[in-house]
Amino acid sequence: MTLPPILAFFRDAPWLDERRARAWLRILAAVQFLGLVGLVAACRHGADLRGEPLGTDFVSFWTAARLALSGAAASVYDPAAHHAAEQAFFGGNFGFYAFFYPPVFLLFCLPLGLAPYFVALVAWLAATGAAYVRVVRQIAANRFGVLPILAFPAVFVTLGHGQNALLTTALFGAGALWLGARPLLAGLAFGALCYKPQLALLLPLGLAASGRWRALIAMGLSAAALCALSFLLFGAPVWRAFIAESPLARAVLEQGLVEPEKMISLFAALRLAGGGLNLAYAAQGALSIGVALALVAALRRTNDALEQGVLIAAATLLATPFALDYDLALLALPLALLFSRARATGFLPFEKILALAAYALPAFARPLAQTFYLPLAPAILLLLFAALVRRVAPAPVWRKRIFAEEPA
Repeated sequence: MTLPPILAFFRDAPWLDERRARAWLRILAAVQFLGLVGLVAACRHGADLRGEPLGTDFVSFWTAARLALSGAAASVYDPAAHHAAEQAFFGGNFGFYAFFYPPVFLLFCLPLGLAPYFVALVAWLAATGAAYVRVVRQIAANRFGVLPILAFPAVFVTLGHGQNALLTTALFGAGALWLGARPLLAGLAFGALCYKPQLALLLPLGLAASGRWRALIAMGLSAAALCALSFLLFGAPVWRAFIAESPLARAVLEQGLVEPEKMISLFAALRLAGGGLNLAYAAQGALSIGVALALVAALRRTNDALEQGVLIAAATLLATPFALDYDLALLALPLALLFSRARATGFLPFEKILALAAYALPAFARPLAQTFYLPLAPAILLLLFAALVRRVAPAPVWRKRIFAEEPA
C-alpha cells in the first residue's frame, strides 16, 4: 500500500541522515553551552536576573546538608525553618526550594555541605554528569561519541536547576547494565533510587516479571540498608518530620504548587487542561496500570537483561504522576539502546522521527505547555515506549505486520 506523501516523509525520514544529525547536534550543543555561559555571566553576587541563586533547586540540597551537619537535620522538613535557612545562607529574598526527599537523600547531600555553595554545585554536577555519560555511553555500546549524550537537552535543563536527574539516570542505567552479569550490584544501584521512590515505582514489578530475583532481593536490602543508615545517622525525629511533611508533598501535586506545565505526566497534562482532580487521578491510574501490564508482557518476550532494564526505565516516566521535565534525563537510556540497535540493523518505520521527537522533548515540553497549553510529553513518552517494545520485544502480530518490510 502506498502511503500518503506526508506519512512517507516521516516513515523513514531519509532526510535525517548521520551527517545532518551530527551538524544539528553541534549547533544544539553550542546554543546550550552559550546559554549556560550567559546564565552564569548574567549573575550578580551568585543570583540570576530573577534574584534566584544560581543552581535554583540545588539550594535545597546544599541547605539541607548544612542543616544536617549542624545537628538540625529534622528542620530540613520544617518548611518555615528550611526557607529561613536558605535565605540566611544566601542573604536574599527568594522563593522556597522545598526538600521532599526521604532522609536517605541526606546521605547523598551531606558531603556537599562541607564545601562552599558554588564549589559544591560544580562538584555535584560534574560528578553526576560524569557518571551519566559513562553509563549512557556503555548502553549505546560506543556506537556514537559523547556529543549526542551531552547535547541531550535534558542535560541542559538538569544543569540549570542543579538537580539530581543525572544521578538518577546513572543509577538506573548502571542497574540495567549489571542486571545480567552482576545482579547483586544491579540491585544495589536500583535500591539507591529509594531517594526518589516515584522513579523506582515499576522496578519491583519489572524485576519480578523478568525473573531477576537476586537483583530484586538485593534492591530491597540496599534500600533497607540506606534507610537504616539514615535512621542511625540522623535519628528518629528526622523520619518523623519527613512523614509529617508528606501531606505537603501531596498538596504540591494536587494544588499545582509546582506548576503543571513543568511536569510531564498525564496527571499534570489533564490538570493543565482544566481537568478535575478525580479525572486526572483516574486517567493517570488507568495509564499506569496499562503501561505496567504492557511492560510485564514485553519483559517476558526478551531474555536480554539490558533490554529489560531499559524497558522498565522507559515505562517509569509514563507510570508516575509526579515527574518534572528534568526527569526526562532518564530518556537517555531508551534512546541510547534504540540508536545502538538501529545502527546495527537499520531503523524501523517511524523510528527515526519518534527518536528525534523524544530527544528534543526536554527542550520544548515546558515552553509548549506554558505558552500554548500543549503538554506533548505523555504522548511522546507513550509512543517511544511502544517503539522500544516493538524494537526489543515485539509481539507476534507486530512481527507479522510491521517487520514484513526491511528496516530503512
